[in-house]
Amino acid sequence: MADVEASKSLSGLLNGIAQKVYYNNSEITEELLKDELYPELSQEEFKALHEKMKALIKTKRQGSGGLGAEQAAALSRFWKSQRVRVRESLLSQSRWEPGLRGLSWRVDLHTAASRGDAAHSGPVALMELELGRAGQDSEFVCLEFDEAKVNQVLKKMSDIQESIDRIVHRT
Repeated sequence: MADVEASKSLSGLLNGIAQKVYYNNSEITEELLKDELYPELSQEEFKALHEKMKALIKTKRQGSGGLGAEQAAALSRFWKSQRVRVRESLLSQSRWEPGLRGLSWRVDLHTAASRGDAAHSGPVALMELELGRAGQDSEFVCLEFDEAKVNQVLKKMSDIQESIDRIVHRT
């Protein structure tokens, strides 16, 4: 029965650390975790355990570093259940703001009569970008491109894709 309690306490500690570190839950403190999960440990013993588990979570190591079987099993269960959420949290914290939420476009054909200028009678690409920060309303940016500008943008996008491909295929 003590093994089950120890495993539950360790799982609670791992989840508490994740709440604080990855999900920015300011209500989770070291003192709360110690008082709720390990009241029998001294402050120094708890601090050492807390730092060890925090380091293991941050380095994603499993089953190494002097862990007992129970600790390794608890860490393995933690990563099986939290890997996707931790990854999503890290991605959302590392994104540049504002982010692109949406893009819509269309091509208009302007006639010389509608613009009053025969030199601008070619097709025009209209693009609307929806930009936004997490938890805030979107902002919209409208862009207008003639054929030459569209080709410039496409060339730059091709360069970006080639750079990404080089990085991805290198690793």
